[in-house]
Amino acid sequence: MIELVGLTKTFGSKTAVDNLTVNIRPGHVTGFLGPNGAGKSTTMRMILGLDWPTSGKVLIDGKPLAQTRAPLTVIGALLDAKAVPRQCSGRDYLIGMAMTHGLSRRRVDQVIDLTGLHAVIGNRFKTYSLGMSQRLGIAASLLGDPEIVMMDEPVNGLDPEGVAWVRALAHQLAAEGRTVFLSSHLMSEMAQTADHLLIIGQGRLLADTPVDEFLRQSSEVATWVRSPQASEIAAALSSPTVRATMDTPGEVVLHGLDPLGVGERLAPHNWVITGLTPLTVSLEDAYLRLTDPSVEYRSATTWMR
Repeated sequence: MIELVGLTKTFGSKTAVDNLTVNIRPGHVTGFLGPNGAGKSTTMRMILGLDWPTSGKVLIDGKPLAQTRAPLTVIGALLDAKAVPRQCSGRDYLIGMAMTHGLSRRRVDQVIDLTGLHAVIGNRFKTYSLGMSQRLGIAASLLGDPEIVMMDEPVNGLDPEGVAWVRALAHQLAAEGRTVFLSSHLMSEMAQTADHLLIIGQGRLLADTPVDEFLRQSSEVATWVRSPQASEIAAALSSPTVRATMDTPGEVVLHGLDPLGVGERLAPHNWVITGLTPLTVSLEDAYLRLTDPSVEYRSATTWMR
């Protein structure tokens, strides 16, 4: 388990991480989300001891990582897939890491098998594509058979097969009772991979919750209706508690009503209904709604010429 206790990091007048207190528990895939500049990378670097907290502390299984004699067997991490010597082969890189912990060549071969790098593992790292680099970084993170696996954007640069493989790997590691901590900007992937979320904005904790609970709390009841009489339905069902929106002719979204409620209110009318679907909020919608006040870098919505 990873424990963050009042974790704070400042750079001059900038507070990158602000009094973060959370437990990242084993047996779960925990997704770590937040806008650019929210403090995710800084938090992950402090967990690994690469950055020192201004205040607060990080405990790995109840003690600082610096007190661990063989850190690769406790926590394996992928933070920067390109942080490998360019002239080094993938195999030599893994062997060098293994030697620091007395791990066998057999273990090196096992993680090469797991990540599917056989065809390129003897090549110099400078020839690796981004996807190959990601797989090598994942191999390195698993080299010590660690209790905790932490990865920053693990599917970056991977093809669809690789993305599905990382998703299955994360689930397998969590099912084995390990702590799996993944940072990503891909909401669609987090929705399929994570079962718990930590969301931060401007260095502060915004949510620490199971994915399904987060979606439930973020959802509003709404129903999409398709009908030749969509305009009449919108007018008839609108009320102080029901809001009707029409973005497409022949379709209306009734906010505040589930399909059963829509059916009950439409029953007295002789209108043709060709579509009736409950609407649920996506993880991306819920995330954007929560983090919007914390976004520091906003893009223009129109193209400037």
